[in-house]
Amino acid sequence: MRRELPIIVTATRLEARAVRRALPGAPAVRAGVGLTRLQGALEGPVVTCGLAGSLCSSLPVGTVVVPRCVLRPDGGALWCDPALVGALVAGARRLGQEPVLGPMVTSTRLITGAQRAAWAERGCVAADMETGLLDAERVASVRVVLDTPDRELSGAWERPLAALLQPAAWAELHWLLREAPRCARLAAQVLASAFEQESSPRFPEEERFIRR
Repeated sequence: MRRELPIIVTATRLEARAVRRALPGAPAVRAGVGLTRLQGALEGPVVTCGLAGSLCSSLPVGTVVVPRCVLRPDGGALWCDPALVGALVAGARRLGQEPVLGPMVTSTRLITGAQRAAWAERGCVAADMETGLLDAERVASVRVVLDTPDRELSGAWERPLAALLQPAAWAELHWLLREAPRCARLAAQVLASAFEQESSPRFPEEERFIRR
């Protein structure tokens, strides 16, 4: 039996598809990178679900992040809803994952190079491009690390279709096609585990990824 489901906000088609498969019937919104497809406030509890970049090498690809606080682009702080955070933490642990609860920063651009170290020095562990932009009363986030200081993404991937036209980004494509779906599925599986008494069946790829 499911708990009451929050509105699930994803940025990309990849993340939205993972949520639909893991949690069928969830009230999901594909809001676009940086919430470009979303207009206005959302009513009720909201959880963002998808990928993030880690800001320190100690958080490798595949790390689950459930921040207690998100720094907004305008410098303010968004404190995540404790009940939603608790549900996501419990969901991750049921999957054998120990989530990182440190602060996350929402940026309007991909954070790369020296900016990663600068945000890490301020105590942030990861970055996304959506959560801190939300207008909602109760917010939480579950993210899985895709890019790291040791494996950065080109800024071209802020616009994936445009990136395909840039040869400099092609070298990252094979790695992205392998890792991004795995990370998105794990984030969605944590979500399903958090808001169902019995999580939905895992796919073989998820089983291997969770044990890594």
